[in-house]
Amino acid sequence: MPSEYFSKKSARFAKILSLLKKTYQNAKCSLNYKTPIQLLVATILSAQCTDARVNKTTPALFAKYKTAKDFANANPKELQSLVRSCGFYRNKAKNIIAACKMIDKEFGGALPCTMEQMLLLPGVARKTANIVLGNAYGILEGIPVDTHAIRLSGRLAISSEHDPNKIELDLRQIVPREDWLQISNLFVHHGRALCMAKNPKCNECPLFSYCPYGRKNIAAKGKK
Repeated sequence: MPSEYFSKKSARFAKILSLLKKTYQNAKCSLNYKTPIQLLVATILSAQCTDARVNKTTPALFAKYKTAKDFANANPKELQSLVRSCGFYRNKAKNIIAACKMIDKEFGGALPCTMEQMLLLPGVARKTANIVLGNAYGILEGIPVDTHAIRLSGRLAISSEHDPNKIELDLRQIVPREDWLQISNLFVHHGRALCMAKNPKCNECPLFSYCPYGRKNIAAKGKK
């Protein structure tokens, strides 16, 4: 793509970003955690599960397992029982144990702080790595692309891609690096408050004038 194309998209997105920041001034990671290991575990649990459900699950979990070594040595059945309500509990428990075993053996019990090292951990892809690195360490190596980012990027005509990694590349072309983590948090808050997957509140949306989907949605309702 020519540089002029991304320059126009960047200028348009700057207005979208400004409106999101104004609307959600306290947007931050909605997972509860106190340590990098806790954030890793919570993020693994959040796959195809609401953050609210994860936050109800983790207090008992973090009371029982406090370090990477604790999780690494966890009884799989006991861990499965504690995370069952988050869905896909067998696979999530398996990944948590395997990731923490690697952290304990290969990284001295401390969560690694580079994308390359994070991606070595079982159950960790770019989204999880970006969330953990950004929130736990303030390291911005990429943009977390979750279901909210995928939905909003499409509706706002920011990206026509469907693959999270390709959407991230499109976002990185137009989002200032210092906002890479914040845009993810803003997308999450906006996706929950107004731009839901079903029945979005387009008539209340501050981004309406920049949203092709919203205009079509309102027009379609007007014809009924």
